[in-house]
Amino acid sequence: MAYPTDAPATWFVTGASRGLGLELVRQLLERGDNVAATTRSSERLLGALTGVDTDRLLPLQVDLADPAAVEDAVAAAVQRFGRLDVVVNNAGYGLIAAVEEITDAEARAMFDVQVFGAWNVLRAAIPHLRAARSGHIVNVSSILGLIAFPGWALYSAGKFALNGLSEALAQELAGFGINVTIVEPGYFRTDFLTPESLALPAAAGDAYPAIREMTEQHLHMQGTQLGDPVKGAAAIIDIAVKGTGPLHQLLGSDALSLAQGHIDSLTADVEAGRDLALSTDHA
Repeated sequence: MAYPTDAPATWFVTGASRGLGLELVRQLLERGDNVAATTRSSERLLGALTGVDTDRLLPLQVDLADPAAVEDAVAAAVQRFGRLDVVVNNAGYGLIAAVEEITDAEARAMFDVQVFGAWNVLRAAIPHLRAARSGHIVNVSSILGLIAFPGWALYSAGKFALNGLSEALAQELAGFGINVTIVEPGYFRTDFLTPESLALPAAAGDAYPAIREMTEQHLHMQGTQLGDPVKGAAAIIDIAVKGTGPLHQLLGSDALSLAQGHIDSLTADVEAGRDLALSTDHA
């Protein structure tokens, strides 16, 4: 998609009241674009945008796990602005726990936001983009959508799912003039590593002291992350403006380093298992 030059672009952004999503909304409004922004609290979103001209903002208080509510939100955006150009699935939160500590309810709640919430937005938005035969979908994943670490199993599982969905989606929509980008940030200096955005298990045991220690380290990491959310949001806008770029777009030097290390490790695994893989074909 080439960024429209004849009119302000219309963006649909989820998870807009904090972190990277909030900074993205702020920059888009300052550019003069139209923004439909979903949040769990419209009041919090508007309060965070004090001093910003919000005439082109449509705040939408939406439960992303409710398909009907998401459908209504996308319809409201199109009715208000007359078009839909860029969809950014950004909503999400973290949870640090060992696999066995995570309850069924916690796992389903995470997938409701990171996977099914994004899926609901896509189902509602894609028909509008297909009809226009243009558009750009940006699914905000994470470096943890490419590589997993102890304690991050649930978060990674959701982001791995989002990556797989996105890779298939990019191929499905290519013929309709719709681009798909998976954004995979490292640690950005947002409030993601604070109690407001980082959940802890309801029942943490004493079998995983290393994960408890890592949790404390993460909670004290706030303010030292390498990633700059202002630059991260600007990068997402640049991706849509140019309408080109790789399917997987890493953000942050830490993400780049971790991804390269994972590629090297995966390549070593493939080579180590090559003979056994070949031996399982029919003679």
